Amino acid sequence: MKRYFPLVFAALVLAGCEVVPPAPTERIEVIERGETQRDAPQETREAERDATASRAKREVAYPEAEYARLEKHGSAAVSGRLTLSGRAVPNAGVSVAPVTSYSAEAAEKALAGVAVEPADPRAREYTHTTRTDGNGYFRVSNLPAGEFYVSGAGPDPQTGEPRVVIRQVSLSKSQQLEVDLSR
Repeated sequence: MKRYFPLVFAALVLAGCEVVPPAPTERIEVIERGETQRDAPQETREAERDATASRAKREVAYPEAEYARLEKHGSAAVSGRLTLSGRAVPNAGVSVAPVTSYSAEAAEKALAGVAVEPADPRAREYTHTTRTDGNGYFRVSNLPAGEFYVSGAGPDPQTGEPRVVIRQVSLSKSQQLEVDLSR
């Protein structure tokens, strides 16, 4: 179970990543690296601290002004199902984070297979998280309007290897969006 926490970490680090301006269609990117959980058991947090020591340092500073323009909560919601190799991923971490310039560096490195140090706690305040149910379904409510990364992670049922699936979406006020996180 511990080996999946780096995947949760990558998803949280990507909170607010900016990729090239959003294309007219939704994009799916798969990252086969780290993720973390804020509510993880003590031994897991200790393992993450050890793993953090080997992570790449961030070169981009936290952009206070950019985050100051974002809202933390709203009336939109994202729901869906996380599946890997056609099978539901139960009890997996799912995060919804705003697209910002701060995480562009983290996203680029994560896509290249390089984990970066944890995001600034101020950036993590804008990330909404949940877990999938026993059938891989999830729902995240109280989201503001804007551009977001929706990411989920879990073990690939065919290989056992940890996988992260990320989809970039646009939300409008009060929108209820269904997202398929599958690989």
